[in-house]
Amino acid sequence: MTAALVATSAAGAALAAPVSPVQEARAAGRPPAVTPACDGHETPAATEGPLFKPQSPERGDLITPAIRGVRLDLTGVVYDPDCTPLPGTLVEFWQCDQNGDYDTSGFSLRGHQYTNSRGAFRLRTIIPRDYWGRWGRRAPHIHTQVQAPGGPVLITQLYFPDDTQAYGRDFAALNAADGLINRACTIALTGPHDSAYTGAFDFVIKTTAQ
Repeated sequence: MTAALVATSAAGAALAAPVSPVQEARAAGRPPAVTPACDGHETPAATEGPLFKPQSPERGDLITPAIRGVRLDLTGVVYDPDCTPLPGTLVEFWQCDQNGDYDTSGFSLRGHQYTNSRGAFRLRTIIPRDYWGRWGRRAPHIHTQVQAPGGPVLITQLYFPDDTQAYGRDFAALNAADGLINRACTIALTGPHDSAYTGAFDFVIKTTAQ
């Protein structure tokens, strides 16, 4: 892991969109698109939070025998602001489990990977649960750090549409009550199919400090 991963980023401003892109697509009778589409705007940053651990294992599959929960297969592409895919980009993920607990002694539901020659990544994990933290009750989210070779680190959090179904939780209410949520960082979901979701999210990041 590079030392730059310790860098901090400004917290993303909360957006008040009441309807997710997936809900809009379903209402219009069309398949949900990858969210957000690359339009030159960088993915909003967010607070790192207190539970990041360096030196996570390099892996794209976070499902271990001890993990139970609603499965999520997340894919995406990392772009620069000119919408050029970025091969070899470091993408780090960490999250809580189906009970709202983070593994602070080991590396359960933690890992990093590098984008392939097309700038793409794939993550096999679970939908996290909401939990109480230092900022109050947090809506379900996945923490990420994204860094092109030699570039600055983007720290952000990925959220779930209001109509997500997992653990009997009301995602719409949880999202509405979370003061840190940024709706621009909502994963596009399809499913559930066989009790599992397929998700997509593309990152747009800087490749230089300027």
